[in-house]
Amino acid sequence: MTVKIEIFTKNLELTDRLNDYVVTKVEKLEKFLEDVDESRVDLSHVKTARNADDRYVAQLTLRGKGFILRSEERADSIFSAVDAALDKMRRQIARYKGKRTRGRGDGQTIAEVIETPSDEILEMEETPIIARRKRFMLIPMDEIEAIEQMKLLGHESFFVFFNANTNEFNVLYQRRDGSYGIIIPEVG
Repeated sequence: MTVKIEIFTKNLELTDRLNDYVVTKVEKLEKFLEDVDESRVDLSHVKTARNADDRYVAQLTLRGKGFILRSEERADSIFSAVDAALDKMRRQIARYKGKRTRGRGDGQTIAEVIETPSDEILEMEETPIIARRKRFMLIPMDEIEAIEQMKLLGHESFFVFFNANTNEFNVLYQRRDGSYGIIIPEVG
């Protein structure tokens, strides 16, 4: 790739062998996906993993115009974790590219072959069904109070709150390792 590959490690030493291995493997993704602006590889060793086969974690993130693709895999060695993350990334790239790159064999795309339905039918088919709308009052709180509220309510995946310290809406979520993350939405 013409893009610089950034490699970050946590609880793991980045040896020359590991660095060369990762760079060589990630550069091969160029033939699958073009227009990548940023390529980031996070490698870590989790000493407290329950299963010995999950101690090494490789996370690969590709960013480009209009897309962010991320894969994360765990294994008993860092090299096999990198290989598994790359395999998963190849599948995600194929899914992302989708029908735009696949043809019918006769040179025509599916869009050219089928008739375009009327706008009314198209709107009905593309509109997802929203089964429930929920309103709730947001009380300003800090991040620690938000974690306590999240636990009290039994929300395991996320919790939306208004951060009293920053005067912004935040989304609190629990990560795999038990720590918490905060998403700060911005209007672009």
